[in-house]
Amino acid sequence: MGIVNIDEDLHDQIRKASAVSCRSINAQAAFWIKIGMLAETNPTLSFNELVARELRAAGVDARHLKAVAT
Repeated sequence: MGIVNIDEDLHDQIRKASAVSCRSINAQAAFWIKIGMLAETNPTLSFNELVARELRAAGVDARHLKAVAT
């Protein structure tokens, strides 16, 4: 594991996003890095498709859950 130097403004955005998504700051940064890498290597897939693919690969099955109407 290494240290990544990032801009203070980006760090602030990561901190804010981590609070919303209930992730640590490091976990949020790792998520964004992973999604960015997947997006670059799979340019035809949308963000939602990438996340759905990763969830399936992890064995997550939410088919039985019902969406909540807003």
